[in-house]
Amino acid sequence: MRRLRPWALVLGGLLCAAAGPPPARSYPHSAVLDGAAAYRLRWGRRGSALAFRLEVRTRGYVGFGLSASGGMASADIVVGGVERGQPYLQDYFTDENRVLKKDPQQDYHLEYAMENSTHTILAFSRELHTCDTNDKSITESTVRVIWAYHHKDMGEAGQNYHGSNRGTKSLRLLNPEKEEVLSASLPYFDLTNKDVPVPDKDTTYWCQMFKIPVQHEKHHVTKVEPLIQKGHENLVHHILLYQCSSNLNDSVLDYGHECYHPNMPDSFLTCETVIFAWAIGGEGFTYPPHVGLSIGTAADPQFILMEVHYDNPSYTEGLIDNSGLRLIYTPVLRKYDAGVIEAGLWVSLFHNIPPGMPEFVSEGHCTLECLEEALGAERPAGIHVFAVLLHAHLAGRAIRMRHFHNGEEQKLLAYDDEFDFNFQEFQYLKEERTILPGDNLITECHYSTVDRIRMTWGGLSTRNEMCLSYLLYYPRINLTRCASIPDIMEQLQFIGVKEIYRPVRTWPFIIKSPKQYKNLSFMDAMNKFKWSRSEGVSYNELVLKLPVNVRCSKTDNAEWSIQGMTALPPEIERPYKTEPVICSSSSCLRCSLFLNLLFVVHVTASTIGNIGPFV
Repeated sequence: MRRLRPWALVLGGLLCAAAGPPPARSYPHSAVLDGAAAYRLRWGRRGSALAFRLEVRTRGYVGFGLSASGGMASADIVVGGVERGQPYLQDYFTDENRVLKKDPQQDYHLEYAMENSTHTILAFSRELHTCDTNDKSITESTVRVIWAYHHKDMGEAGQNYHGSNRGTKSLRLLNPEKEEVLSASLPYFDLTNKDVPVPDKDTTYWCQMFKIPVQHEKHHVTKVEPLIQKGHENLVHHILLYQCSSNLNDSVLDYGHECYHPNMPDSFLTCETVIFAWAIGGEGFTYPPHVGLSIGTAADPQFILMEVHYDNPSYTEGLIDNSGLRLIYTPVLRKYDAGVIEAGLWVSLFHNIPPGMPEFVSEGHCTLECLEEALGAERPAGIHVFAVLLHAHLAGRAIRMRHFHNGEEQKLLAYDDEFDFNFQEFQYLKEERTILPGDNLITECHYSTVDRIRMTWGGLSTRNEMCLSYLLYYPRINLTRCASIPDIMEQLQFIGVKEIYRPVRTWPFIIKSPKQYKNLSFMDAMNKFKWSRSEGVSYNELVLKLPVNVRCSKTDNAEWSIQGMTALPPEIERPYKTEPVICSSSSCLRCSLFLNLLFVVHVTASTIGNIGPFV
């Protein structure tokens, strides 16, 4: 009979010990955190805790952390490794000066450790909410993960500096698990730009028309993958696909052109219905097993406009791009056709944010009136939302989609309280949400303009702002946009404008009185006004109560009858009250005992060799 080592006998009786590495199914999500593929993170939800597995190409220490800014300041950090055959894992935090300190409450718990001739593997877990002020709560918002590693262990020479072996990556750690039902043999088609010359200016929107490959019967697109040219990951900010008029012909396929340009082809104006959206940092999107994007029927898109937003803040010259999207489809039909609704604030100069504001809130309304008319006519039983993409630009700090049914607020439909401009992707909902006639939705965007000295305007540039939500839902109905924009004249009255020149013949329009603004455009007048933080707060309170102009659109540039009418925003509680977090320390006596024993047990390197696992 094989003789058991003493430490194995001790550990075998402890509930917190594991007999081997956790199975792969424990980690349904994974991401490579560095460009050299030396650091891989795997993770998965376990009730009120999150389990992590780090696989790193080093025989030294491995660092992992959560940070509000993506830097070392005020971060929640864990450091571990295997030193001379003995595993270690310590919970740390940093102060605002980036000084590393051991956390008196150890909330990261080691489950497995292994070191071989090339890699260190660590598996550990932590409660989502630990009651520890030095820890960062893990929510459905974006999480800025920080990582580092060194070729030496922590104890060999104190706190070895990791040098260039460090970085940050934004992730959603609580995204629901997705069912992958795809086959590698499924057909696909690519929609990619061909040698597009990206101008040396900060923002370019490039549009290219495509024709869907002819299908003789209905098919469903089941997955969309980004095809971003290598090296252009930060250049391509987002891609939208629009359904265009079915009355077009192949002559529109000859060339691309800048979008929203006076000389762009008239055919581009027929493309109003968003059918898919991808944004920077996002990965491929897989539709749920019962839903697909329909192609191949008369009601489906035949011509598609692909809009690519290039962000070139350094004005780099000579860039040529060939990025786009891959659409994977199947003849095996799903039960429902997917649709997309663009909700939020209509992109316009009427959306504006004063300078110097640490917090400013804008709201875009998918109004009760629009949903009542569209759903009442097409789907009285309601539609079912299964994913949401929240979209803003550089000043964005947080976005929430609030849902009201018969005037009563429901749980948030989607939210991101740690919004990252460089990481925007569809959030899968944990549970599908039904939207009914009589409901209304509010896209609530929080901005910071403390580093700006002029007004920030709604617009296309990343230096302008947006406040949008893209809802993926089923079954598809004839509603493509459900948005609003506040009244501009009452905004101007706040700064003292009394009269504008009428009829309006120029854009932006010109102010007639009072004298200090005479003959200025309304943009120049807003910039001339001496904004203070208190004035900004008062202005924000005013704007949130203003009547809104309703946008309620169908496909093919058609409109529901409510389009263009004025509606009052609903009376809601502001600010939104977040649900209380129930925290609990994951420390338990047995786990603590387990770790103490684990660290003091002497296991020689000759016993473990280079590949032995450690529990």
